[in-house]
Amino acid sequence: MISIIIPAHKETENIDSLVRKLASYTASEPYEIVVALSPVSKVNFDAEVMQSAQFLKCERKGRATQMNEAAKIAKGDVLAFLHADVKPPKTFLRDIRNTIDSDFDAGFFSYRFDKDSLPLKINAYFTAKDGLFTGGGDQCLFIRNKLFEKLGGFNENQVLMEDFEFFKRMKKHKLRYKIVKSNLIVSARKYESNSYLRVNLSNLLLVILFNMGYSSKKLKTIHDKLIRTPYNS
Repeated sequence: MISIIIPAHKETENIDSLVRKLASYTASEPYEIVVALSPVSKVNFDAEVMQSAQFLKCERKGRATQMNEAAKIAKGDVLAFLHADVKPPKTFLRDIRNTIDSDFDAGFFSYRFDKDSLPLKINAYFTAKDGLFTGGGDQCLFIRNKLFEKLGGFNENQVLMEDFEFFKRMKKHKLRYKIVKSNLIVSARKYESNSYLRVNLSNLLLVILFNMGYSSKKLKTIHDKLIRTPYNS
């Protein structure tokens, strides 16, 4: 079974849309959806959505904490961590299982944006390549459950870039991973709320400072000064 874990903070509309989309796909194998909600998030969905997913109201806010809480109750042998505003392809489950069955320990997806622009196409192109930005949350990490536990899950003290920190440990332990070239669709809302140049420069700065050993709290302070983050209610 594949456990799809979706951390969310004030994402009612996106969660509703994503759960319906996942439930509409023809399942190639058993799966479950676990939505890990922050303490202040609303559980306001109709019966169809409530029956399609398990909703976990987490004690503390934070992607790392919420994903770890959901992982503890997940039943799948594979965990897939999917952001609420990221839409997976119809081949999502099959792509994950085929990768794991090909003797990989983990994997990520390439992606494209939901807006058609040349700059965003350039950004998306590099998500299919293994490089400096590999491991970002929008790429949807999937990993064998036992290995996730062995690595200790996400670092809950990492208040920003918890995905890069976990990927760093994956490489240290020499886990075999693959980038699946089957595009997710990622929201461009961060670029619309800021600017293409501002977001890219911010991302580059944060990755460089992260690799230099800056604390996650300092990185979060820098991020919040540079980027306006749009949230739904």
